[in-house]
Amino acid sequence: MDDPIISPQLFVSLNVMAIVVHVILIGVAYSIYLERKISAYIQDRVGPNRVGFDFGIPQLAFLKGIFGLGQPLADGLKFILKEDYRPTNVDKVLFSLAPIIIITPALIGFMVIPWGGVWDMPLYDLPLIGKMGGQLVHVAGANVNVGIIYISAVASLGVYGVTLGGWASNNKYSFLGGLRASAQMISYEIPLGLSILAAVLLFGSFMPDRIIAHQTENGWAIFTMPVAATLFFICTLAEANRAPFDNAEAEQELVGGYHTEYSAMRFALFFLAEYAHMITGSAFFALLFLGGWSVNPLGIGPHLDPVAGGILLVLAKAGIFFAKVFLLVCFMMVIRWTVPRLRYDQVMMLGWQALIPLALGLVIVVSVCRQNGWTSWWALLIANLVTFAVFYAFVGLLPSPTRNRKIPLYGSRFSPVPGTTVSHAPTDPTALEDRPVQGTAPVTA
Repeated sequence: MDDPIISPQLFVSLNVMAIVVHVILIGVAYSIYLERKISAYIQDRVGPNRVGFDFGIPQLAFLKGIFGLGQPLADGLKFILKEDYRPTNVDKVLFSLAPIIIITPALIGFMVIPWGGVWDMPLYDLPLIGKMGGQLVHVAGANVNVGIIYISAVASLGVYGVTLGGWASNNKYSFLGGLRASAQMISYEIPLGLSILAAVLLFGSFMPDRIIAHQTENGWAIFTMPVAATLFFICTLAEANRAPFDNAEAEQELVGGYHTEYSAMRFALFFLAEYAHMITGSAFFALLFLGGWSVNPLGIGPHLDPVAGGILLVLAKAGIFFAKVFLLVCFMMVIRWTVPRLRYDQVMMLGWQALIPLALGLVIVVSVCRQNGWTSWWALLIANLVTFAVFYAFVGLLPSPTRNRKIPLYGSRFSPVPGTTVSHAPTDPTALEDRPVQGTAPVTA
């Protein structure tokens, strides 16, 4: 048999890269639509519901509306057709390079994610390539033994786009946003790396497929190491500049932060990079703590074969993996619309006075457990909970900060004049009624 031009593994890896890049790009577009619908639901609104795929053609009238699913396409056309404005006195090279730098890491971080596990590839006779297959191949962009290190290194590069965009814009608000992003990245990279280190100490490997295999046999790591999972998720929000850590683009303080001076497709790349980082970060979280494509959270009973399978099993694994990523992205969106933004000093104090000491203590405890062979799920769970309890008790003994305390406003409802009672509640019956029309007017049959 003639050898094929490329190896079966390289052929599968190239196809996985091409497919997943397009899936992420489409997912980014519809993540914006999803966030608008979730925010509308939380705020008791409707959200996008008009734009369909009829394009004004009468023959396609049946595609009109359809829950507003054409909104991402309309937004993309708007960004493409908008004026690409560039202010004077900006660094022209870095101003254009920053959006590219911020979105590139998000689109290459998925390379080592084992989306479909291992495929028992049949023998194919492909035109121009030759006979190929008849062996096991990894359904991933690259199956390397430093996969976790690769994802961590690539994910940390996104902040350079934010910093360069803020500095090159020649705008004080953008510059402050870039400074905030740099300090936040330096602060939250430390607990992020320590939480990953704690997980790797448990798994004993940097290879993504072995990490999933370990969780398939022993249960998802989120149940054995909930503190590490929480630290990782919080740091992922901070690394992606998502609320409540979106101080680099705080609209109330910095107009738009690092992308204040950007418009058209340059701004769109910043916008898309945020959601691409969310997808990649969610995939990383699902890999480390949710068992990847495993559907057996406790590792008890039957489970999907972690070694190899046919194409249907590969598609099922990929579907399970993407479903977990989808749910995590939805959870991030719910957090944005329910948790208020932290002040910048609170962000720094949370990172340096809470997350970093807790992550350091967790790494030490997990190392001791690993060294003594206490690696059962209940032993690690107890170790995590004890670590958090000791840390919480220790933090309670520290003196509370005196800065940024609320100053009593004399005469307000929180600080009334002695001898008086301040009430701001409405007294009109219509204002007190949750349904004013139904509650105050007689209902006719």
